Amino acid sequence: MARLILWAILIVIIARSLSRLLRGVLEGAGYIRDNAPQRSVGLVRDPVCGVFVVPGRALHDGTGEATRYFCSEDCRRKWMKR
Repeated sequence: MARLILWAILIVIIARSLSRLLRGVLEGAGYIRDNAPQRSVGLVRDPVCGVFVVPGRALHDGTGEATRYFCSEDCRRKWMKR
């Protein structure tokens, strides 16, 4: 009886794994899409090293139009020394 239960659990795990794999492949190929619209995020460029960063996660200096965004504290320090 225990062997039957273990086989059933194994079959369920394999079936779920294959199902998730197939869904991931179909989503990646563009056949399945969520109903939620994709939100794009505008990136800003670090003036020191040129890396693009998300404004919400970046370090910043200044306000309004004069705001500069940085990828790291090191880049911010370099900008402040200029």
